[in-house]
Parts: sequence; C-alpha cells; structure tokens
Amino acid sequence: MKYLQVWSEQQDCRVVSFDGEQDHVHLLFQYHPDIHLSKLVNSLKSVSSRKMRVEFGSELSKTYYKKPVLWNSSYFIASCGGVTISVLKKYIDSQATPDG
Repeated sequence: MKYLQVWSEQQDCRVVSFDGEQDHVHLLFQYHPDIHLSKLVNSLKSVSSRKMRVEFGSELSKTYYKKPVLWNSSYFIASCGGVTISVLKKYIDSQATPDG
C-alpha cells in the first residue's frame, strides 16, 4: 500500500515487511523508543481506513455498509528481543499477500 510508506515517514518509523492473511495483516517496523505504540497503531488504523475507503469504497460498502470503522479495536504487538529482523521478515514474507 502506497500510503504505508508515507505514513511510516510521518511517524518516524521504517516499514521492514508487510504481509498478511485474508482477515489480518502482519507489519514489521522499526520505530524510535520514544514513540507510544498504541498511538502508532491507532494512527495507522485511522490513515489506512480513510485511504482504503477512498480507494476501494464501492467494494468495502458491500461488507462494511454503514459501519463507522473498518478495523476493530484490537491489535497484537510483540517485540523481537532475541530474534533477528531477518527471521521475522522471513516469517512475514511467507504469509499470504493481501490484495492492494
């Protein structure tokens, strides 16, 4: 997704890998330790929801008709202490690629 790069630059982080499954995504990124992860995730969900509604509005309206949010409020974050970035990237890259 094109806007993922723009978003990451605005948030002072770097997207290392992005992939996922039909019902969820995997995003590996590096960020400054001063950044609050909850704010980072909420920002990503807000930006991506707005952009996807503009770009894919007619397709999304079939499933998300009159729903105020695209993403649910949950998310999972894990740090990679003890695991190399290359191992995590390989795992994420092995997931099915979401369309877009």
